[in-house]
Amino acid sequence: MKVVFLGLSITSSWGNGHAVTYRTLLRGLRARGHDVLFLERDVPWYASNRDAPGTAALYSSLDDLRERFEEAVRDADLVVVGSYVPDGVEVGEWVLDTARGVTAFYDIDTPVTLAKLAAGDHEYLAPELITRFDVYLSFTGGPILARLEDEWGARRASALYCAADPNLYYPEQQAPRWFLGYLGTYSADRQPTLERLLVEPARAMPDERFVVAGPMYPPELRWPPNVERLEHVPPADHRAFYARQAFTLNVTRADMVDAGWAPSVRLFEAAACAAPIISDWWDGLDDFFEPGREIVVARDSVDVISALQALSERERRTMGMRACARVLAEHTPERRALQLEGEVAAARVAA
Repeated sequence: MKVVFLGLSITSSWGNGHAVTYRTLLRGLRARGHDVLFLERDVPWYASNRDAPGTAALYSSLDDLRERFEEAVRDADLVVVGSYVPDGVEVGEWVLDTARGVTAFYDIDTPVTLAKLAAGDHEYLAPELITRFDVYLSFTGGPILARLEDEWGARRASALYCAADPNLYYPEQQAPRWFLGYLGTYSADRQPTLERLLVEPARAMPDERFVVAGPMYPPELRWPPNVERLEHVPPADHRAFYARQAFTLNVTRADMVDAGWAPSVRLFEAAACAAPIISDWWDGLDDFFEPGREIVVARDSVDVISALQALSERERRTMGMRACARVLAEHTPERRALQLEGEVAAARVAA
């Protein structure tokens, strides 16, 4: 197939998880022989923080997009517009008017999108566009898929979760530097859970080392002296970062917790590295990993401290390897590429 993506960013992972998701999916599609073009708006905050330059064709404006890439969009077998694309409504309208193949909207932020739509906020998607795409691909599964079809008129809503590339994420034996670590961009709604599941245990265990990595944390935040702060860990260093943690923490955005069935790319990447994971709870988590066997579920600092102290090195390594096996079986780029091929075939039949 000839496939065109119009997404937020694939060239820079700074402050967004979209880039890693797109990179993984495109690797899977290309490995299966598909011709894939990614189009990205050239904006200064990503231009100054690119960790994968050359992975996209950049356009400077809507006019530039239309003038240079009309033929590619018109002739593609599949055109995918992603969430949070700048001028996303105009981009979506142009794609739907131009494309002759299957069209899809890929929502990496589905609960946020629906909350915006309900509030009349059409930053990157308008209700009338939802009914025109052949398929609505959602980063979030579960009941929200029925809502997309029943309440918002999506022709077909399907989950297309993130994945972990086993060529980049795999177990690596290193001596742990930190007892518990966390990797993620600052989010105000996520911070209370991070405080509860990492900062409070760090205060209770002053002789152990902890780490929080990611950009955009307010400078006024006060961390315990045994919590190390790293402003940014580029994707190329993620595997080594996970390998140096005895346990790694997964914390989920509030909107994603409310919706359920919303695994993050960090969750699958950490599991692919066989890093023992402690996670907050959300509905559907047990569809991806078996609590107590493949992952530790923690609701408060007591749960975290208990896991840190109770699990032996052998037990935590066994748990990490079980989670790794689960990812390799169900959440790889090839699996996602196969899913997308199936969605295209189904859309063609429906058409």
